[in-house]
Amino acid sequence: MAATHQEQTRPHGGRIPFFDTLRGFTVISMVCFHAAYDAAYIYGYGLDWFLNPVIQNVWRASISWVFLALAGWMCAFSRNNARRGARYAAAALLVWVATTIAAVDTPISFGILFCMAASTLLYAFAAPALTRIPPTAGLLICLALFAATYTVPDTRVTFEGLAWLGFPGPTFTSGDYYPMIPFTFMYLAGTYATTLFAKTHPRGYPTWMQRIDVKPLAFIGRHSLAVYLVHQVLLVVVFEALALIT
Repeated sequence: MAATHQEQTRPHGGRIPFFDTLRGFTVISMVCFHAAYDAAYIYGYGLDWFLNPVIQNVWRASISWVFLALAGWMCAFSRNNARRGARYAAAALLVWVATTIAAVDTPISFGILFCMAASTLLYAFAAPALTRIPPTAGLLICLALFAATYTVPDTRVTFEGLAWLGFPGPTFTSGDYYPMIPFTFMYLAGTYATTLFAKTHPRGYPTWMQRIDVKPLAFIGRHSLAVYLVHQVLLVVVFEALALIT
């Protein structure tokens, strides 16, 4: 029987420390970004450098693009992408409920966890069709579509109901907005990059990926979803404590 796409690309011997370390580093960057955002916009600290839109956009992209591409790459590791997508969806729902109730800032609708959930579920059900596309072509097509549609969510449409796809209506607001267009294309680029990597490394993941193992970062990377769910609560606690003693 021919090997499936996941069997061809799933690494042997368990986790690859490089990915956990990279994810952990990106999680730390995310926490720092959100701390700077809270300090500047919610608690009124004078972070003039952070108010620079170029700094914000580049920093934000360095976090979200890595998360999405890595999540797409991890499709090859997962034995059940539908279940993984459902877990992301449950976490996204929890974030929406929590940010709506807390009302500290604009509630998060269709944030990055939503995009990861929708993209993972899309891949879970469309993988047989997607994997028919040669990986080099698939990767280039996805990156081109990501670039071509990147500004689509910046334009308001005159109707409601398609903000999840990338067409926000007149009244739509969100504290974190990652619709399927364009961001699913970055996710799918990660899935094609996995296959392309497997073709160029037929003996498996190289030694250097096993050796890049920064234990604290790798630990955070292995628990990235939990850190994502609690970090904003902890940041609010820290800032409120600072407000009481200053």
